[in-house]
Amino acid sequence: MTQRILSLIFALIGWFAVITQYYLMVKGNQISFTEATIRFFSYFTILTNLIVAVYFTFQAFSSFSIIKKSGILTAITIYILIVGSIYQIILRSTWNPTGLQRLVDELLHTIIPILVLIYWYKFENKRDLSYKQIPSWTIYPLLYLFYILIRGHFSDFYPYPFVNVTDLGYSQVFINSFWILVFFIGLSMLFVRIGKALSK
Repeated sequence: MTQRILSLIFALIGWFAVITQYYLMVKGNQISFTEATIRFFSYFTILTNLIVAVYFTFQAFSSFSIIKKSGILTAITIYILIVGSIYQIILRSTWNPTGLQRLVDELLHTIIPILVLIYWYKFENKRDLSYKQIPSWTIYPLLYLFYILIRGHFSDFYPYPFVNVTDLGYSQVFINSFWILVFFIGLSMLFVRIGKALSK
């Protein structure tokens, strides 16, 4: 199977998961459509899976060199693995979805992270990975953290319990965020190390 065909299949899976989750969230919410939409895009899970879907779409249909630059796929892989890891370790036990919601839930948090990891193993240009790339990889999660804290201050909505300032206070939220950042950096360093080992 060629890389473009695999990219197209993964893109379709990603778009199906994101769009279906949006439909389920808007349909099942008692808040306004606008607020439901804003909250939908306030989840790191959704934003990251959206990035994954866009990335695979470009891989399937475009020849843009920036998309193929070494390190882009690695960063996306780390983002989606963070999504999967935090869900499996912290959030899975907090609810029990059924039916279509369960299918989408597994796609967003389990299946897609595994697919991206496989894709990374097969197609990333691992030889050019560098530890110097890691600081730039942290920009997206840090911007996300600032966004949800600022919006949460005004809306009192926090998408995840470990960043809920109302319940935990800023000190504990920053501690929780720090350990997630440590996990992120550690995982990034591991990927660079593995990538260099695999390229030899």
